[in-house]
This record gives sequence, C-alpha cells and structure tokens, in this order.
Amino acid sequence: MMKSRIQIESIEPDAYKGMFRLENYLKVSSLNVRHKHLIYVRASQLNGCAFCIDMHTKEALRDGETAQRLFLLNAWNESDLFSEEEKLILKMTEEVTLIHQKGLTDETYEKAIERFDGNYIAQIIMAVVTINAWNRISVSTSKSIMEEYNFPV
Repeated sequence: MMKSRIQIESIEPDAYKGMFRLENYLKVSSLNVRHKHLIYVRASQLNGCAFCIDMHTKEALRDGETAQRLFLLNAWNESDLFSEEEKLILKMTEEVTLIHQKGLTDETYEKAIERFDGNYIAQIIMAVVTINAWNRISVSTSKSIMEEYNFPV
C-alpha cells in the first residue's frame, strides 16, 4: 500500500486553479468533444495514468463514444473505425505526448495545417498539453489520492 502523498490542490490551490482555467478554456473552445475525448484517453494510455483513463473513458461513453472505438484506441492507426481527421489528431497527440522522441514532426504539422485552421491546431495542442499535465499530477501524487479530490468529471 502506497503512503499518502501531498495533495497539491490543498497546499498549492492556485496551481489547480490554473489547471482548471485550461479546462474551462477547452470547454468553450471549438474543439469537438469527441476529439477531446480521443486526445485525453490516448495521452492517458501513453502516460500510464489509470485514474485518467478510467475517468475519460467514462466521460467519452457518456458523450456517445463507442466502447469498440475505445477498445481499439491504442491500435488506432490499424483500425478503420477512426476517420482520417481523427487519426491525424491521434498522431498529433502521440507526437506531443512523446515529445522526447521527435516531437510534433514537420510531416504531421503540415498535414494538420492542410486539415485544420490555426485555432483548431492550437486547441488540439492545448488539449494534449492539459491532459499530459493532469496525467503527471495524477501519477506523481498517486492515483488513489486523486480519487479523494472529487475530481470533476
């Protein structure tokens, strides 16, 4: 059993307020909710954040995503269940999440410019950045502690 870890929201509430401002920005952005769910679940899979995978798959199902697509999300590039647009978003998610490998490649960025306007690209990147931050907070402070926060779904 892991010892309790710090609760950042209690000892540094302004840090959490900043994170929630990012979430609120994304809620009012033009980012399609289905795209946001794909970003959040895929990045959480890559980061091994069980708490976030659980929370965001439940949200996705609630908002109309199918279980089959969620089951195949970690093999999205081999599935015909994802549109070309979604595959591009998932590729961007992986490249930004795994920035230590190659980062957002010129090839992927060029495809994004062809498909989306600058605002939508910015919103995709900000969604990836936001979930990566939440994943790192959750994993660093322990998933069981995160559950005590009554984290908003």
